[in-house]
Amino acid sequence: MACSLQSRPVTPHDSNTAIAGAPPGVAYPKTIKSFVRRAGRTTAAQARAFEHLGPQLLVPYREALLEPAAVFGRSAPLILEIGFGMGEATAHIANVRPQDNFLCCEVHEAGVGALLKRIAEQGQTNVRIVQHDAVEVLEHMVAPGSLAGVHIFFPDPWHKKKHHKRRLIQPTLVARLASRLAAGGYLHCATDWQPYAEQMLEVLSAEPLLTNTVPDYAPQPAYRPLTKFENRGLKLGHGVWDLVFLRRA
Repeated sequence: MACSLQSRPVTPHDSNTAIAGAPPGVAYPKTIKSFVRRAGRTTAAQARAFEHLGPQLLVPYREALLEPAAVFGRSAPLILEIGFGMGEATAHIANVRPQDNFLCCEVHEAGVGALLKRIAEQGQTNVRIVQHDAVEVLEHMVAPGSLAGVHIFFPDPWHKKKHHKRRLIQPTLVARLASRLAAGGYLHCATDWQPYAEQMLEVLSAEPLLTNTVPDYAPQPAYRPLTKFENRGLKLGHGVWDLVFLRRA
């Protein structure tokens, strides 16, 4: 399950700021986004899931604070997931943790449709989806101190050094995530790219509102499943690193 969490290049209409020395019309990314638009194909089954479950489970993006009890029809600990790919891990976690509510952000229609299809098959009622950039959802829809947890699994590592600035896990975002966590709430990140794991550890450790649950990398929590994506990487000899930090009181 590869989450597509990348930066969206800004068009000339979005910003007049250009990269120094770049050809005319090449603009610098104005802000870090949690995704990049990619072509994808929605299957007939996913389209049916959109039609039947979309009105119930899709939460429109608004620049107004979310009222979780109204959205989910109950009061329960709220977990935010940023980028769920095709929803394999999301559906599993929601199934083994029925006592929690899951607000999940993903922009890609095929992934949203796939998760809706999984929800329909498993009969889950504790998942809601915002098909919008998670950075903006976090900024405008999530109240400070309202989250019991945050999941960010396998964000794009942006392997080249010149692209590291596009990585999602940066001090500004982590500070905002920490501010949205309730005291004792957790931030769980996972990656299969060791240099990114090292950066994550450095950035998370530097956030004064967070404390690590272990000296460095955490054991894989029981609720996070081994997905097809992860299993394929392990067979190729890739490692996987989990990081679990808690919000200080």
